[in-house]
This record gives sequence, structure tokens and C-alpha cells, in this order.
Amino acid sequence: MSEANFDFDVIVIGAGYGGFDAAKHAAEHGLKVAIIESREMGGTCVNRGCVPSKALLAASGRVRELADSEHLSAFGIHSAPVRFERRKIADHANNLVAAIRGNLTKTLERAGVLIIHGKGRIEGIQRVGLRENNGVDRVLTCKEIILATGSDPFVPPGIETDGRTVFTSDEAVSLEWLPRWIAIIGSGYIGLEFADVYTALGCEVTMIEALDRVMPTFDPDITKLAARNLIQARDIDARAGLLASKVLPGSPVRIELSDVKTRDLVDELEVDAVLVATGRSPSSKGMNLESIGVETNRGFVPIDDQMRVLSKDQPVPHLWAVGDVTGKLMLAHTAAAQGTLAVENILGNSRSIDYRSIPAATFTHPEISSVGLTEEAAKELASKEKFDLGIVRSYFKANSKALAELESDGLMKLLFRKDDGEVLGAHIYGLHAADLIQEVANSLARRQSVFDLAYEVHTHPTLSEVVEVAYKQAVKLCKKDGVGN
Repeated sequence: MSEANFDFDVIVIGAGYGGFDAAKHAAEHGLKVAIIESREMGGTCVNRGCVPSKALLAASGRVRELADSEHLSAFGIHSAPVRFERRKIADHANNLVAAIRGNLTKTLERAGVLIIHGKGRIEGIQRVGLRENNGVDRVLTCKEIILATGSDPFVPPGIETDGRTVFTSDEAVSLEWLPRWIAIIGSGYIGLEFADVYTALGCEVTMIEALDRVMPTFDPDITKLAARNLIQARDIDARAGLLASKVLPGSPVRIELSDVKTRDLVDELEVDAVLVATGRSPSSKGMNLESIGVETNRGFVPIDDQMRVLSKDQPVPHLWAVGDVTGKLMLAHTAAAQGTLAVENILGNSRSIDYRSIPAATFTHPEISSVGLTEEAAKELASKEKFDLGIVRSYFKANSKALAELESDGLMKLLFRKDDGEVLGAHIYGLHAADLIQEVANSLARRQSVFDLAYEVHTHPTLSEVVEVAYKQAVKLCKKDGVGN
């Protein structure tokens, strides 16, 4: 097919952050672009994830602060009993979603992107099938296709959802009601954030984790401190090593808990509601990828570092994938970065992505963040490459700003090479941890050494000095052991 006969230069399937950034970047570089979306513009993050959940966390966080009479009294402040309106908190989240969704739509339209509402699929190389919402089915042609179909909540076998008494984060962000007693299945970032919301608004929470410890995906040192404040100090009954083998919606909701190893029934619960927070699965079903020889891995679309879709480890011509559907790092900012990089490669600018330097954050009160390698992965790398691993810890209790805020229960853990001082990773729990991690992420992306970073001046008094102290401790440890510069 000659280039003049293509309908578009680029067709993006999916209008979440990955698809949005890809479409916008392509249009801004003079390409003729269409974006296909079967649901709301903005995808999961804007409509059912990051945006509404952070609005709920912001509002419920204020309630928590005002209700913490012991903390306020330490400042000499005495507040009246806290009152809140659930509906207005929910409206705050809904209004924010509508505003951001509208802004994204206007941005694409101003850039010249054609927005098509319907379900997209692959119909062959450089061919996209489209079933519009009005039922019309047709085929569009383009030079390049970018898959950005995202993910959906994963619901394990044995769990029935009704969207009201047993639901996922998709429904939870609407905050339609506040159950007196809610069970949250899963203690990853989704489970922790909603536990933060629900306990602040007066709900009793039972947290069920199938793995052998609560918060299994977080650094063990961070988990020890965070769990003490985010779980044990709150009205949360956390149970690890148990599988919610059967969940039946109703009033009450019935839960059967089984031992993960033996699968023997060990307990039964009756609660008002259940939030299923057991991760997310890729939205690749129905994309017709098999028609061009692409095999997914548990639904995830295989890609290389340039975002090209792979078939038998070889790039498929003119086909790219970004965001959650790739399974690399299921974060909105990862998807956005991948979308931009895919277009850069389409434009002929060879670029790849450094996943190690992409930070992650959990927006509890206080926050948890991380970037780079875990301690376990860093030890494996040190063994493989024959270098000594350095680990230092910097505590918020020595930070003037944290002490002034009476929020000094926090920790930063820094991982680095002792030979050249290169930063390998960091894990933070404490006030504004989600903001602090970016400094470490930037240094990691540049492969910077603590020997240089330790001499960068940080504003006093700020929380950023927690990072500065960690860098300086790292240099001292290297010099003490007689290694490094």
C-alpha cells in the first residue's frame, strides 16, 4: 500500500495515559493521528485509579488529621469533633475526574488528534478493525499502530463480585457508601491506600493477604515501620498466609478463608463489604493479536526496549505497545513515558527506556516510595558482578522539618555500590516520601555516584535533607571500608 493511501500515520488503541502521551507526541510532530477508546477518555488512571483515589485520600487525610486529637494537642491545638459528608467527598473525586478527562480531551483535539469512540482490534499489519459505539464496523489503515489498552482489576477464582457489596477499585473510587466492616483482599498499594481511606472515615477493616507477610511487595525494613503505623495503629485486623477461597456477595458478605499451603478451611467471616485488591490483569483479550502471530504471556503483550511488539522474539513490523498491557511497570507515568518513546522510535530517533529509574509511590498517610533495585535484587547483582553492596539508613527523627511537623516516624534506605558509589535503589517511608523519591530517581537515571551527590547542597530545613544524610553516610561507609573514590 502506498503511503498516500493510508488513512492515518498513527492509530493509537486506548486513551489512557500511555495512549494519550503517544497520540499527543505524534500529533505535535506533524503526524496524522487517530486514537480509539471504547470507554472514557483518560483510561483507568483518570477515571478509576490514580486521580479519583488520590482525591479520596486527600479528603480522608484531612479527616484523619483533624480527628487526631493527640497529635494536634502536641501543637497546643484543640479541635471539635470532626464531621464529614461522604457524598461531598465522593463529589470531589468525581469532579476532579471530569475536569482532568475534559482537559485531556481538549488537549488532543487542539493537537489535531481525531478521537474515535469504539472498540479497536488488529486486522493485520497496518490495519485496525473498529467497531464504533453505534455498531458500525469498519477497517482503518495506518503506517503505525500503538496498542495502549491498559489493564483491568484481577479477581481471583472463587470470588464473586456484584459491584455493590463485593467490588474492585473500579467501584471503590465512587465511594457510594461506607460499610461498617469491610474486608480488603490484598495488601499491596491498592489495598493499603483504600484501607487508609476507609479507616479515616470510620470503617473497621480486615486485611487478608495470601502471602506469608502483610505488604509483601515492599522492602522488609520499610514494611516493619510502615505496618506499625498504617496497620497496627489503626482499626485494621491484618491476616497473612490466608486465601479468600470463596466470597459470596450479599448482606452480609460471606468469606471462606483457607490456609494457602494446605487449602484447608480455617475461618469464615461475615462482613458488610469486600474490596478485591489483588492486582491487575492486561486488557489484551479481543485484540486479535493471534492473527499476526503475536502470543501473549498471561495476557501481557511482549515488547522490546523500544516498545516494538515481538513475535518469537522478533519485532512485528509497524506494531508497538505501551502501558499496563505490556506488564513492565504497571504505573501511569511508566505508560506515559513508554508512549512518548514509542513515537520517538517511530520518528526514527532510537530511544529506549530505563525501568530501573522509574519510581513508584503509595499515597498512604504517611507515604511509601521506592525506585531501583530491592535489597534482594541488589545482593544478587553484587554477587554476579563481584562488588560490595552498601546499605545505609537515614531516619526522619533526625530531620528538623519532620520534627517541626511532629511527623518524625520515617526511614530512607539507600542501596549503592561501594566500589564506585553508584546508586542502585532507594526505599522511603515517611512524610512526603512520594516527592522525596524523585531526587533519587533522577540520580539513578544518570547513574550518579554518592561521591558526587553527597556534596550537593539541600535547603534547610526541609525533608530533602533525609536524602542528603543518606548520601553522606554512604560516602563515609565506603571510606571506612577503604573502597571508592
